[in-house]
Amino acid sequence: MNSSPFETVDCVVIGAGVVGLAVARALALAGREVIVVEAADAIGTETSSRNSEVIHAGIYYPKGSLMARSCVAGRRMLYAYCKDHGVPHLNCGKLIVATNAAESEKLAEIKGRAEANGVEGMRFLSAAEAIAMEPNLQCTAALFSPSTGIVDSHSYMLALQGDAEAHGAMFAFNSPVKSGRVVEGGIEIEVGGTEPMNLRCRLLINSAGLHAPTLAKKIVGMPSGHIPTAYYAKGNYFTLTGRSPFSRLIYPVPVPGGLGVHITVDMGGQAKFGPDVEWIDGIEYTVDPHRADKFYAAVRKYWPGIKDGSLQPGYAGIRPKIVPQGAPAQDFTITGPADHGVPGLINLFGIESPGLTASLALAEQVRDLAGSA
Repeated sequence: MNSSPFETVDCVVIGAGVVGLAVARALALAGREVIVVEAADAIGTETSSRNSEVIHAGIYYPKGSLMARSCVAGRRMLYAYCKDHGVPHLNCGKLIVATNAAESEKLAEIKGRAEANGVEGMRFLSAAEAIAMEPNLQCTAALFSPSTGIVDSHSYMLALQGDAEAHGAMFAFNSPVKSGRVVEGGIEIEVGGTEPMNLRCRLLINSAGLHAPTLAKKIVGMPSGHIPTAYYAKGNYFTLTGRSPFSRLIYPVPVPGGLGVHITVDMGGQAKFGPDVEWIDGIEYTVDPHRADKFYAAVRKYWPGIKDGSLQPGYAGIRPKIVPQGAPAQDFTITGPADHGVPGLINLFGIESPGLTASLALAEQVRDLAGSA
């Protein structure tokens, strides 16, 4: 690290994705001095803006997991926040559809897991009941989730940023963290970019998303045994030309590694299909048009009316996994001094879906953990 003097601050949050923004807001509201450093030139340029923009109910996650608890709590908080802050959102509901007898049997398991997690209002639908709700649907049975919805994720992130700044938080963009080290009474970091700076903070929050494990490795004094390996599971989306055939979100029964090729609708009424699951070695967002071939076959199981050529490459996102392909599903991982022994350091690893939905709840957990960090 260079010899330039260090500016002492209370809290530094690394990463201005949706969770980093929510954490910065929570800390600022608690009266902490906060600086957010972000390598990109704007908020939410990676995972936070490359997802389905779904407000998840909390259906699929193992009972008692941080994913389940923060999703259910975060969903309730998110609806209230959007209403209070004028963030565009819609509580449209979702159908999980079975297309054969084996899948129909799985719906009971899904419903049981959802109810164990505290998800409200889940109910079985016969094929006729589901098709009455969505006439273009083909299924053998379905499960209705009334608390699922959609949100304008960028408007939400702007609101979080505005709240944080209104309570004194400062943002530094184009500011990648080059290195760090644990020192007496805190952590020092060297920040590069257009306006390099050296910061000494009492509290450092690593909310760098896809880059969180790499960032943790840059901090001298952070035990390597507490840093997970990063794995990347890319999700490709295809947009539908023409009008959406459904007014609700339509999901198939989940597949290994993801929730299957589902249809969601954004706040502008644009229907999109995805994401699929494509394990990759590095970060890149190109959508291969040929992947649409598998989409058509998957979608026709529940929407036989989809026409060849109606799907266009949309965009891709990458799930920040901390387990490899084929391993048991990961949970969100938030580690503090009690876990790794470094005072004043909190790491957030593997914050994939439903991270957007869970963001306000995760922020409260980090805020509370920071009080004892």
